[in-house]
Amino acid sequence: MSQTEVPNLVLDKFAHQLTQPVSEFLLQLRQQKNYSQLTQKNYQRQLIKLLEFTEQHQLREWRQLKTIHIRQLSALHHRKGLSPKSIALLLSACRSFFNFLVKKHLLDFNPAKGVKAPKMAKTLPKTVEVDQLAALLNGIDDGEDIGIRDKAIAELFYSSALRLAELVRLNINDLDLKDATARITGKGDKTRIVPIGQKALAAIKEWLIIRGVWLAATDSDALFVSQRKTRLSPRSIQKRMEFWGKMVGLNGRLHPHKFRHSCATHLLESSSDLRAVQELLGHANISTTQVYTHLDFQQLAAVYDKAHPRAKK
Repeated sequence: MSQTEVPNLVLDKFAHQLTQPVSEFLLQLRQQKNYSQLTQKNYQRQLIKLLEFTEQHQLREWRQLKTIHIRQLSALHHRKGLSPKSIALLLSACRSFFNFLVKKHLLDFNPAKGVKAPKMAKTLPKTVEVDQLAALLNGIDDGEDIGIRDKAIAELFYSSALRLAELVRLNINDLDLKDATARITGKGDKTRIVPIGQKALAAIKEWLIIRGVWLAATDSDALFVSQRKTRLSPRSIQKRMEFWGKMVGLNGRLHPHKFRHSCATHLLESSSDLRAVQELLGHANISTTQVYTHLDFQQLAAVYDKAHPRAKK
């Protein structure tokens, strides 16, 4: 079974005229838009919620779906305790799917357009302090082959602010070692060129020697591979970063995204160049990048409260 298909046991519960376009949409995400496996599975889970809703309301074709139904779908999951962020994800998946149906002439309009999720409290990305990150990167044991690989992964995460899926997808020919850059394929199959820092570049060059030994005559384009000669999976990378976080005594769970958040935050603290950080992160909208300015302000406020003679009552 394809990784983007809804399991047959689930499909059998719903009307075929509803499930067939769902399968086609998920297939398009994989084949045409080249979405990551994680994103595909997230879309699949959300659309199963939509299919369950259509069954409960005895809707047998997509043209029966109205805006009021999507509002009811949102309200239903809000009552069930689903977080505003999760409801926003559900609505986003619905909007994308309905746009697909409109193009297929299975819907006359997008019923999810304009339907908003409940307001969510703003949560700031979790970051790691500069000295803690330096201790982590220096603490990864590169005395063994797997440590050399993991150090290259961690250094590249922090150097170039990559998403997990972007790093997993990287191929050898995406690197330009002479120019110290990498071509990154991000969300929506959009590409961008990012710089690679000197520490990351040195770690990658060392890893490439080991990679050549591991793969021997095996033909693989993947930059980061396992000892089984296969491209490293997202979960494998997560587990390796968690392992090193624990080994060096880092506070809290070390998730790959913390490298990205930390890189963006540390760059803004030093340069205040929001546009450059937006370009590095591959954000389509600068408002997404602006969340890191709140982190910077939090640090400023903390220093102010501690140091300014007129800050305390």
